[in-house]
Amino acid sequence: MQDFEDFVALRSQALLRTAYLLCGGDRGAAEDILQDVLMSMYGKWRRIRTSPEAYARAALANAAANRWRRRSRKPEAPLELGAVPTARGHEQQVVDADSVVRALAQLPKQMRAVLVLRFFDDLSEAETARALGCGIGTVKSQTSRGLSRMRELMGEQVLTWN
Repeated sequence: MQDFEDFVALRSQALLRTAYLLCGGDRGAAEDILQDVLMSMYGKWRRIRTSPEAYARAALANAAANRWRRRSRKPEAPLELGAVPTARGHEQQVVDADSVVRALAQLPKQMRAVLVLRFFDDLSEAETARALGCGIGTVKSQTSRGLSRMRELMGEQVLTWN
């Protein structure tokens, strides 16, 4: 299964970033769902080897949604978000990235998944719809509403990710 090992070596960092964003910035949860997805993929590798990236993204979105469903049964008390410090240079990029992750974490899971797949993983509307098992119209409406909500949450900050 050398091709599976190659896939993991080449794509695991990008998939971890996707999982991190889908989990609302919870790195531990992102690592857990990515590991679960990769274990699942290993057993199905012969069937999915032609399009493993698409399978992985869909599985990550589903795993993140299932995680949120489980957490909603046992709600956690949210931490208060403090004021974002003013920084310059590279530090500002870190602060901006953190602000984006925090704003994404406040979106409903489906909306967050659409934005992550469309803008962070650079999937087309059709690819996003296939990954999430929904229609292109749903992707378009969730994108529009999600970007609007991100603007509300982030105020004047520019919505970019480097």
